[in-house]
Amino acid sequence: MPDLSILSAPRRSLPLHRTTTTEWEEQMNSAELLTDGFGRVSQSVHRTLDGLAPEALTARLDPAANSIAWLVWHLTRNQDDHLADAFGGEQLWTSQGWADRFALPFDVSATGYGQSSDEVAAVRSSAELLLGYLDAVTAQSLSYLKSVTDDDLDRIVDTNWDPPVTLGVRLISVLSDGLQHAGQAAFTRGIIARLG
Repeated sequence: MPDLSILSAPRRSLPLHRTTTTEWEEQMNSAELLTDGFGRVSQSVHRTLDGLAPEALTARLDPAANSIAWLVWHLTRNQDDHLADAFGGEQLWTSQGWADRFALPFDVSATGYGQSSDEVAAVRSSAELLLGYLDAVTAQSLSYLKSVTDDDLDRIVDTNWDPPVTLGVRLISVLSDGLQHAGQAAFTRGIIARLG
């Protein structure tokens, strides 16, 4: 299992005000900020899946809703795909055999974007498999992020858009997507628990 100890380390609190007009008590750099954000996605998913009944993973609140399993798979695939591309790395989905372990009926390049209701229903995985992939992707992401500097954030990583996408925009986009889907999974778990 990858070393995710950084996620359980106490978070330092940042001051809400300056101690003088020219300096802060502490400053958080870009790498620490991003590490904290991506770590929160992983922590949220772990809390959501902890003790979750297997049938709840694939439960859907209505026929067109996303399941918890699909939400977790999608947010992890998105992070794996986008960060590997932005940092010139390999996607763990293929390089570490996760695609074979999940054995989903999709093209190996699928990340969940634009999938149909039937495709959402096809994601039927155990919590252990979902968390194993998430932990591997989180460890890889934190490895990428630990050396990010402010200057790196302006580097163009995708010219398929107008304007071209910078590393900073890509990272915030992936982080936002991950936090939203982690929240949706937690919300879905809560509704399932209330419905009994």
